[in-house]
Amino acid sequence: MVMGEPGREEYRIQSFDAESQQLLKTALKDPGAVDLEKVANVIVDHSLQDCVFSKEAGRMCYAIIQAESKQAGQSVFRRGLLNRLQQEYQAREQLRARSLQGWVCYVTFICNIFDYLRVNNMPMMALVNPVYDCLFRLAQPDSLSKEEEVDCLVLQLHRVGEQLEKMNRQRMDELFVLIRDGFLLPTGLSSLAQLLLLETIEFRAAGWKTTPAAHKYYYSELSD
Repeated sequence: MVMGEPGREEYRIQSFDAESQQLLKTALKDPGAVDLEKVANVIVDHSLQDCVFSKEAGRMCYAIIQAESKQAGQSVFRRGLLNRLQQEYQAREQLRARSLQGWVCYVTFICNIFDYLRVNNMPMMALVNPVYDCLFRLAQPDSLSKEEEVDCLVLQLHRVGEQLEKMNRQRMDELFVLIRDGFLLPTGLSSLAQLLLLETIEFRAAGWKTTPAAHKYYYSELSD
């Protein structure tokens, strides 16, 4: 079940309730007809509960922002979205303590938003440090002992690492010091976590690309 029209971007919304589905459809077609702050909250709430949706929510947010800008030249939705992301960011430790899955979903979502939202064809500066802070948290020893957080860290670096490095090279260097130390001091690390961290170190060293040899090595190991 998808939402969209022929020739337009499609969005999977089958996991939303009927009322929210209708709200999102209207926001995409006629954003002036709905409360866009409510729309932002619905999307964030759902992203924190559904890790599959959190990986692709950025496309929907981008489309709503474009629709609102075209219709009214305003940015109510974007402002509401960023405000809510900021609220969750400030309470990230409480979120992590309350729900590891919710925390992983949040990091996935904010990285997805960073990946899609642009100002003058550049990533949003307001998101750079919050995204870095989330990735730094995932690289702490207590997070590296949890495969869900290691997996999230690696996936997000594959997705937005190159963009983040262009925005702030020093912080990326500092993040990879943590990742390297985590790999070299593997107390409590699973063999899968070690493998993922090593693959990520090599991925960055190769210019944010996976070489054919590395792909063959790591992904044959992962499939085993």
